[in-house]
Amino acid sequence: MAPKKAKKKEAASSNVFSMFEQSQIQEFKEAFTIMDQNRDGFIDKNDLRDTFAALGRLNVGNDELDEMLKEASGPINFTIFLSMFGEKLKGTDPEETILNAFKIFDPEGTGILKGEEIKYHLMSQVDKFTEAEVNQMFTNFPLDVAGNLDYKNLCYVITHGEDKEQE
Repeated sequence: MAPKKAKKKEAASSNVFSMFEQSQIQEFKEAFTIMDQNRDGFIDKNDLRDTFAALGRLNVGNDELDEMLKEASGPINFTIFLSMFGEKLKGTDPEETILNAFKIFDPEGTGILKGEEIKYHLMSQVDKFTEAEVNQMFTNFPLDVAGNLDYKNLCYVITHGEDKEQE
């Protein structure tokens, strides 16, 4: 019976790894290694505090750190760390699906949309966005000087979590 349990546990952890591309797993591993300040293989409260300090935020309270740690199902090793990201990203469409949705408004495939046009569509269709929601999107993904939205970059950020121009 013990071998079956071991096999089940292995299958569960390998399932987490199958949720991401190899390059994404490598990026998460690098982030985990940076956060694991004491190099013990786990991210704990002191690691989080040190990570925040390295980012310039020195006044992180114990309550805030405790809340972050409570999000994990147990001690945060790399597999748990990866699982936490998997849960956060669950339900997010693949990049290609999101790109295809934007391409409806960009039949030439330029990768950009006029800001005013996308604002109109977002505020007038079935799940209407409010003006505040559209403005928040434009704050996070600013229009270029010509007033266009780089939707290919937006899709990348939605699915990968970072701006590819900064890589």
